[in-house]
Amino acid sequence: MTKLSAKPGTVRARDLGLDFPGTPGTCNALTDVPGVLVGYSTLVSGDGPLVVGQGPVRTGVTAILPRGNDPQPTPVFAGTYALNGNGEMTGTHWIKDGGYFFGPVCITNTHSVGIAHHASVRWMLDKYREPFQQEHMWAMPVVAETYDGVLNDINGQHVTEQHVREALDNAAEGRIAEGNVGGGTGMVCYEFKGGTGTASRRVEIDGETYTIAALVQANYGIRPWLTILGVPVGKHLTQDRILAGNELGSIIVILATDAPMLPHQLQRIARRGAIGIGRCGSPGGQSSGDIFLAFSVANAEPLPMFQQSHATAKYVNDDYFDGFYQGAVESTEEAIVNAMLAAEDTPTLKNPANRICRALPHEQLLEIMRRYGRCA
Repeated sequence: MTKLSAKPGTVRARDLGLDFPGTPGTCNALTDVPGVLVGYSTLVSGDGPLVVGQGPVRTGVTAILPRGNDPQPTPVFAGTYALNGNGEMTGTHWIKDGGYFFGPVCITNTHSVGIAHHASVRWMLDKYREPFQQEHMWAMPVVAETYDGVLNDINGQHVTEQHVREALDNAAEGRIAEGNVGGGTGMVCYEFKGGTGTASRRVEIDGETYTIAALVQANYGIRPWLTILGVPVGKHLTQDRILAGNELGSIIVILATDAPMLPHQLQRIARRGAIGIGRCGSPGGQSSGDIFLAFSVANAEPLPMFQQSHATAKYVNDDYFDGFYQGAVESTEEAIVNAMLAAEDTPTLKNPANRICRALPHEQLLEIMRRYGRCA
């Protein structure tokens, strides 16, 4: 079953009265950035003990189209950052050198990066058939991952090309689902059920209003680290822990904006995502791949191979960036909490097996937050 729009009754951080700062966009989501679409393919099947190749299956694919269904291969300026590199995000070498990418961003589980890359390339070849046939164009989509082997038969490699295509073809605007959805279906966050989360902020610069937004695949942290709005939540919610040792997971953060920015500026935006996960308590654990991508949908121009020798680009003055940095940090932090609040209890499969990875309990969380004066 694939969830695209948010389920009726889904509770988010602001619905609970948590006093996150800043002004969100209309949907408080990555899709508040004009033209950006998000799609999912969610794989849920089977119950009982783990049988590699058979299940249970709790995984999927999240697809982001920075320029929606634009029929032309139009790049976006971009920047990346890795706080801790124990993970994968394809295409980053070129983003660092070229300062841009074109095509989709997909997020899935660790052992499905290859099929997601293959399917994304095929989707691009179909989408932009004429320029690929006539020119020496190359496809280098961005595919990122986090490990879902605690809750999913990851070694069974259940994600197929069709699942990736489904996520890409279903990408839509508006309010999107969170929690156990897409690539976030089998993820664990601070030993609670994690997954997909999103949030956005409006930033006003010299009379112009822009949006900066985050989408996360949250699969990192251990319980004692968990901090929400400065409150040491994990030290209070000590029941139902599922990890006896070190952290086992990662987080992918995708930041998007409609503000005109150059690649070196977007690298700085990407770095601020690390502060966002730090606000939730993570020190960037050794086993965690904490990888960030930021892109801007402004400066919509053809690929360099189709441009003249001289080009121009608009960009915001560096001295006006503090609001964007704050928006990147705040939207990342809130997106992580939204992912946990929307998540659903899921059985564990191994190390440990036959346990339940619990969703973050709303009422207990509210009791703690009220005690610290961080909730209405």
